[in-house]
Amino acid sequence: MAKAIWNGVVLAESNQTVVVEGNHYFPASAINREYFKESSHHTTCHWKGVASYYTLEVNGQKNENAAWYYPTPSAKASQIKDHVAFWRGVQVLP
Repeated sequence: MAKAIWNGVVLAESNQTVVVEGNHYFPASAINREYFKESSHHTTCHWKGVASYYTLEVNGQKNENAAWYYPTPSAKASQIKDHVAFWRGVQVLP
Protein backbone atom coordinates (compact mmCIF):
# COMPACT_ATOMS: atom_id res chain seq x y z
CA MET A 1 0.00 0.00 0.00
CA ALA A 2 1.43 3.39 -0.99
CA LYS A 3 1.66 6.12 1.66
CA ALA A 4 2.44 9.83 1.51
CA ILE A 5 4.08 11.07 4.72
CA TRP A 6 5.18 14.53 5.82
CA ASN A 7 6.17 15.82 9.25
CA GLY A 8 5.47 12.41 10.77
CA VAL A 9 1.87 12.22 9.55
CA VAL A 10 0.30 9.98 6.91
CA LEU A 11 -1.33 12.35 4.41
CA ALA A 12 -2.65 9.69 2.05
CA GLU A 13 -2.73 5.91 1.86
CA SER A 14 -3.97 3.69 -0.96
CA ASN A 15 -3.28 0.52 -2.89
CA GLN A 16 -4.88 2.12 -5.96
CA THR A 17 -2.46 4.90 -6.90
CA VAL A 18 -1.83 5.83 -10.53
CA VAL A 19 1.82 6.39 -11.43
CA VAL A 20 2.48 9.08 -14.04
CA GLU A 21 5.94 10.45 -14.77
CA GLY A 22 7.25 8.78 -11.60
CA ASN A 23 4.64 10.40 -9.33
CA HIS A 24 2.07 8.40 -7.36
CA TYR A 25 -1.36 9.99 -7.74
CA PHE A 26 -3.59 9.03 -4.81
CA PRO A 27 -7.38 8.86 -5.15
CA ALA A 28 -8.93 11.95 -3.57
CA SER A 29 -10.90 9.65 -1.28
CA ALA A 30 -7.58 8.38 0.17
CA ILE A 31 -6.24 11.72 1.45
CA ASN A 32 -6.60 12.95 5.03
CA ARG A 33 -8.31 16.23 4.19
CA GLU A 34 -7.71 17.78 7.61
CA TYR A 35 -4.12 18.52 6.51
CA PHE A 36 -4.97 20.05 3.11
CA LYS A 37 -5.72 23.74 2.46
CA GLU A 38 -6.63 25.04 -0.99
CA SER A 39 -3.96 27.18 -2.62
CA SER A 40 -4.40 29.84 -5.30
CA HIS A 41 -1.31 28.49 -7.10
CA HIS A 42 -1.72 26.91 -10.57
CA THR A 43 0.63 25.55 -13.20
CA THR A 44 0.10 24.21 -16.69
CA CYS A 45 1.41 20.96 -18.13
CA HIS A 46 1.41 20.77 -21.92
CA TRP A 47 -0.24 17.35 -21.94
CA LYS A 48 -2.09 17.04 -18.59
CA GLY A 49 -3.68 20.48 -18.35
CA VAL A 50 -3.94 23.02 -15.53
CA ALA A 51 -2.90 21.83 -12.06
CA SER A 52 -4.31 23.18 -8.82
CA TYR A 53 -2.43 22.93 -5.51
CA TYR A 54 -2.88 22.32 -1.81
CA THR A 55 -0.75 23.68 1.01
CA LEU A 56 -0.19 21.10 3.74
CA GLU A 57 -0.53 21.99 7.42
CA VAL A 58 0.77 19.47 9.95
CA ASN A 59 1.58 20.11 13.61
CA GLY A 60 1.65 23.88 13.09
CA GLN A 61 3.98 23.71 10.09
CA LYS A 62 3.07 24.59 6.49
CA ASN A 63 4.39 23.10 3.28
CA GLU A 64 3.26 25.51 0.55
CA ASN A 65 1.87 23.98 -2.65
CA ALA A 66 3.21 20.53 -1.76
CA ALA A 67 0.30 18.60 -3.28
CA TRP A 68 -1.29 19.01 -6.68
CA TYR A 69 -4.18 17.70 -8.72
CA TYR A 70 -5.81 18.26 -12.09
CA PRO A 71 -9.50 19.21 -11.67
CA THR A 72 -10.14 18.77 -15.40
CA PRO A 73 -7.20 16.88 -16.91
CA SER A 74 -6.84 16.46 -20.65
CA ALA A 75 -8.19 13.31 -22.27
CA LYS A 76 -4.63 11.91 -22.37
CA ALA A 77 -4.41 12.22 -18.56
CA SER A 78 -7.96 11.20 -17.68
CA GLN A 79 -6.66 8.44 -15.38
CA ILE A 80 -5.52 11.07 -12.84
CA LYS A 81 -8.86 12.87 -12.53
CA ASP A 82 -9.79 13.05 -8.83
CA HIS A 83 -6.23 12.08 -7.80
CA VAL A 84 -3.58 13.98 -5.78
CA ALA A 85 0.24 13.83 -6.05
CA PHE A 86 2.99 15.18 -3.79
CA TRP A 87 6.44 16.77 -3.79
CA ARG A 88 8.45 19.30 -1.71
CA GLY A 89 9.68 16.90 0.92
CA VAL A 90 6.62 14.66 1.14
CA GLN A 91 7.87 11.10 1.27
CA VAL A 92 5.94 8.65 -0.88
CA LEU A 93 6.48 5.01 0.00
CA PRO A 94 5.25 2.62 -2.71
